[in-house]
Amino acid sequence: MTAATQVTRPATLAESPVWDPRRESLLWVDILRGQVHRYEPHTGEDTAVAVGTAVGAVAVRRGGGLVLAAGRGFAFLDEDSGRPDWLWTGGRGDRMNDGKCDPAGRFLAGTLTSARVPGASALYRLAADRLVTTVIEQVTLSNGLGWSPDAALLYFADTPLERVDVMDYDVATGAVRDRRLFVDLRDAAGSPDGLTVDAEGGVWVAMAGGGVVRRYAPDGRLDHVADMPVPWVTSVTFGGADLADLYVTTSREGLGEADLADYPQAGAVFRVRAPGIRGIPASEFGG
Repeated sequence: MTAATQVTRPATLAESPVWDPRRESLLWVDILRGQVHRYEPHTGEDTAVAVGTAVGAVAVRRGGGLVLAAGRGFAFLDEDSGRPDWLWTGGRGDRMNDGKCDPAGRFLAGTLTSARVPGASALYRLAADRLVTTVIEQVTLSNGLGWSPDAALLYFADTPLERVDVMDYDVATGAVRDRRLFVDLRDAAGSPDGLTVDAEGGVWVAMAGGGVVRRYAPDGRLDHVADMPVPWVTSVTFGGADLADLYVTTSREGLGEADLADYPQAGAVFRVRAPGIRGIPASEFGG
């Protein structure tokens, strides 16, 4: 793989990168600044909309506009007005965190507590009819989500557990069952954060504090490590016209002056070319 290229200015806590093929651009969020960003690779322009509260994740709506996991719930967003249209605000925990749409058009996102209270958060599902359902109870820090190419498996990271789990997924109903270990990361540098799945079924895991993105084959075998120029790597997705560009978000939250002197790019979004490997098109929200 080629070296990582910085494509945006540093954010405080960049997360939730998702490729929008309609506008050939990358959506991402700066969680703590409450901003939804859109990066245009053709021009290098990166614009932001301030939502007014912490934004954990963003996805494209099929009917136009965006859907957010923000505050303690879900909202629609019109990028032109910048005003969120709140749908639900009943999430357990302090705020929403990572989220993605499943292939049937549902938006899954979970919560966290700042104190990392064990089991105080959950993973939720927003359906196209705006019904919200709890998918997983007793979560500590809900993070990376991704589906296998056939949508039969859902991968999920509850960060403090230092592992990525996998479960059977019924795409017709959104139900999950048989949650089990996919990879144990207790001995790896850093902690599992956001993740994405490629067209071959490989699972790419951003390692917060580890400075890398790790790729695991469908059988759980580590087969590639992409080094990043900063330690706090938060999430990853595929983008570009051929879905062969790996976009990686990072964080500078909590870094002191000495750390920032060593890692001035911390918080930026990076692009890495992944020859021979392509991603899966991001699913859109159906509502």
